Amino acid sequence: MSIAYQFWKKFRLLPSAWLLLVQFFILILSFLTSDQGTYRVVVWILGVLALLLIGRVIRETYVFTFIGLFFVLGALFFSILILLGFHQVSIQVLTHVFEACAYFYAAYGLLRYMFADRYLTKDELFAAGAVFTLIAWGFAFLYNICQLVVPMSFSKPDHQGLQSWLDLLFLSFSLQSATGLSDIFPVSSAARVIAILQMFFGVMFLAVVVSRLVALQYISYTPSTKEKNE
Repeated sequence: MSIAYQFWKKFRLLPSAWLLLVQFFILILSFLTSDQGTYRVVVWILGVLALLLIGRVIRETYVFTFIGLFFVLGALFFSILILLGFHQVSIQVLTHVFEACAYFYAAYGLLRYMFADRYLTKDELFAAGAVFTLIAWGFAFLYNICQLVVPMSFSKPDHQGLQSWLDLLFLSFSLQSATGLSDIFPVSSAARVIAILQMFFGVMFLAVVVSRLVALQYISYTPSTKEKNE
């Protein structure tokens, strides 16, 4: 019991790790294309849990302001409206706008947190993974907004019209990781601009964040001045 309690005590202090875990659960459920009410409720609950964890992440960083909580609360409010059956395009767009802002704001807060620390800890490792997934999720929301506002923004060989959330998320991760494995192509000008921005941020993430982690790892193993004198 004491080992489990110690594990829980340490893990609950890492909201980034919980956020990664919830996002992975959402990703696993994404391939279950079901229209049943139970499935929608479970996915909605996990999405709300992710938003609450984002609020917790924002609270733990240097950007804890009313703006971040406003994004989270706005996303929660409009998500409830969608769950209650309000599926108008305007409601969906507003929901995704607040969600994208909340995810990007949390990613910004984690970046500030990572660059403020001087030593590599578990927090930084989980934060680096969380930043990557937060940015990818945020751009997926932008892609969804784009196809709702500008019809036929994306093209897929076997499917035309609105693309599924899983396809847009796959496109987002494909562009951000620079693998180029997606079979979805941005067609409209707005979609291509968003894709260009994500490719830029993906390259900058690999160049800046990874180099920062390597530098923190080097600092942690570099002997201090006192140790050198001894």
